[in-house]
Amino acid sequence: MELDLILTNGTIVTAAEVLDPKIEIGVKDGKIVCMGHCLPRRPQTRVLDAEGAYVTPGGVDSHVHLAQPESPDGDNWETGTRGAVAGGTTTVLAFASQSRKDESLFPALEDYHGKSRDQSHCDYGFHFILTNPTPHIVNNELRVLVEREGITSVKLYMTYEPLKLGDRAILDIMMAARQLGITTMIHAENSDMIALITERLEERGLTDPFYHAVSRPQLAEAEATYRAISLAELLDVPVLIVHVSSELAMDHIRAAQTRMLPVHGETCPHYLLLLSERMQAPHSHGAGAVCSPPLRHEPRDVAAIWRGVANGTFTTLSSDHAPTKFDSPYGKTRGLKDGLPVFRDIPNGLPGIETRMPLMFSHATGSKPKISLPRFVQVTATRPAVLYGLGGVKGNIAPGYDADFVVWYPGGHQFAREDRDEGDVDGLRIRARMIHHDCDYTPYEGMWVGNWPRYTVLRGQIVWNRDHGGVVGKKGDGMFLKRKKGSNVTGQTGGLPRGMMDNERDLWL
Repeated sequence: MELDLILTNGTIVTAAEVLDPKIEIGVKDGKIVCMGHCLPRRPQTRVLDAEGAYVTPGGVDSHVHLAQPESPDGDNWETGTRGAVAGGTTTVLAFASQSRKDESLFPALEDYHGKSRDQSHCDYGFHFILTNPTPHIVNNELRVLVEREGITSVKLYMTYEPLKLGDRAILDIMMAARQLGITTMIHAENSDMIALITERLEERGLTDPFYHAVSRPQLAEAEATYRAISLAELLDVPVLIVHVSSELAMDHIRAAQTRMLPVHGETCPHYLLLLSERMQAPHSHGAGAVCSPPLRHEPRDVAAIWRGVANGTFTTLSSDHAPTKFDSPYGKTRGLKDGLPVFRDIPNGLPGIETRMPLMFSHATGSKPKISLPRFVQVTATRPAVLYGLGGVKGNIAPGYDADFVVWYPGGHQFAREDRDEGDVDGLRIRARMIHHDCDYTPYEGMWVGNWPRYTVLRGQIVWNRDHGGVVGKKGDGMFLKRKKGSNVTGQTGGLPRGMMDNERDLWL
């Protein structure tokens, strides 16, 4: 066999195990075709020497916001995916979005294809945000999206006035999702609780960024999570609760999984590493940490989310990359009114597409890892790929998969002095100046990480070489992915809700 590329001398990590360091990866035409010892070389075969470092699958970031109309100064497809490959991510799933007035999904879809076509540094696909689920859209257009476009997931909001849907609309969409075999993603927060608390805080003049966290308590997330799970159980459909930030909501997900319901959870690095105190910075500077659900208050809150990552409650660990510049009329300073911050008007969301993989890898290695290396691979690559219809193609290192990998630095590597603080003996510090997205800050400024991707390989081609050229791929390298129907990672369909008679659902479903 004539191989295009052999990756050698790396310790390969899959979703199941850490392999013998002597195993090599053979690549042909962008695919992994073989793995074994002493693979045959020919003069034209390229060899990538990992020099003893870990090799993990290219990251699958299944929740990113790029070129969104509500963020005119946020990342476009070129800048956002440039950051993705620099951080070890080779596949992103972003959101085509229907506006409330749209009577068809197809104009928004074509517009989003136009924004992404020939612009992406990595492979990509779309979810669809539904805000006006007319009978024609639900009963006809969703099927076309699945069969023609390979868009096999939709996202629904239970909060935000321009986006939120009532329970009946959510049920109508879930009915269609059941028939089509697609995944429903839900932003679960109780909108009325948030509105009441926000109004009361504003009456008292409590409008600094920190009060954003006060306005969206854990109970608001937990109630909506339980309600979303109940709606999904009624109709026997898989559901993913996105960007879970609280132990209360996580407990509802865990309880549903214990009953073998196909309920999946997603969390993000900022809920594992940051606290609401970040929003207490003087004047408006805390605005850079405003996101929804918000950062929580206590170290025990983040410890609980770490437990959920370690014990399998969370299926995916995404960035929820939702960048707006800090110092911009459209960015975080938009919340300034007469020089004073008003948290209601601060754009929600944090940048994180590039930092997700290094941050999580650092907590899977070192002297006191919070998760195992296979678990790191599961939540950052393998399980999101399976859930969203990319199983067998993305998210793992095995014959038949796309040749997407991350080669980290070997143990003992000394990063440049300018990347470290005084007293650091290893690792490096995250700085906004080193990040490749189009955002003027990072919420992880100054945070230590033990490693960073040395090489990112997309379908057998090096697209990131940190030591020689940085982003060496080009926009347009990424391909649009028509996805299959996803598979459940936890639970199973076919169950009967508690209290229902046998065949009761069949009377009305």
